[in-house]
Amino acid sequence: MTDTVISSRSKEVVIGFDRPFVVIGERINPTGRKLLAEEMKVGDYSRVQSDAIAQIEAGAQILDVNAGIPLADEPAILAECIQLLQSITDVPLCIDSSVLEALESGLSVYQGKALLNSVTGEDERLERILPLVKKYGCAVIAISNDDTGISEDINVRFAVAKKIVERARDHGIPTSDIIVDPLVMPIGAINSAGVQVMELVRRLRSELKVNTTCGASNLSFGLPNRNGLNAAFLSMAIASGMTSAITNPLHAEMIQSVRAANVIMGHDPECSQWIRNYRDPSAPAPERTGRRAGRRRRDRD
Repeated sequence: MTDTVISSRSKEVVIGFDRPFVVIGERINPTGRKLLAEEMKVGDYSRVQSDAIAQIEAGAQILDVNAGIPLADEPAILAECIQLLQSITDVPLCIDSSVLEALESGLSVYQGKALLNSVTGEDERLERILPLVKKYGCAVIAISNDDTGISEDINVRFAVAKKIVERARDHGIPTSDIIVDPLVMPIGAINSAGVQVMELVRRLRSELKVNTTCGASNLSFGLPNRNGLNAAFLSMAIASGMTSAITNPLHAEMIQSVRAANVIMGHDPECSQWIRNYRDPSAPAPERTGRRAGRRRRDRD
């Protein structure tokens, strides 16, 4: 079994095969959010702070932090956001950028063991990012595409993931610190996209022994009622062995789907998390069933 440990200064989150599914909150990302981008660009992080708190309260265990703003000083903004977030919460962070200098800037101020988002299978990218992962002792998301693009053939995507895992091992990075993103394609364009991902997740788990993640909302791109589709997909992906996802925890359907899957997969002992979040506070406590309850009934007779 593989456990990937991510931590802040004072809190650990473990992503693993036999553990509850981990939700990585996606909201601190200026892509497609014009107002947030403008605020971050001038050093106004009030929305970053409120988004962080809202996501944690909704159920996110890790927060993804992205500062990719055109014509802005991304390394400086990312570092400032990380320092702010680590001053107001103990939730571990996923440092998200395609810019090497921004990744290193974020890692240089991070307290704990970060999750880096991300590395791909291009040789040049591997040789730039993997030494950074080794230097800072972080974990990293490995995206299953290379310089040929994203293949619709899951065997090709598996081969790219295997290449990244093996190259990471050459740099002294353990497999437990690699979380593979098998790439979720829009199901409106590729009708087999969901089935492909679930099959690939099963292979990544059984053959490479790696944890997995994805951008869950990619599946529903271009379709109506996206939250309904994404929630159904997440529960099925969890049943297939996926162990984390980058998603929006503010959508109640998503969090409910994850919590329900944790119960059904046996990762919520005694259904305690489910009951804590969804039980009517005015309802009486349910009577226990099974052997213990039977023993109590016999004692009363």
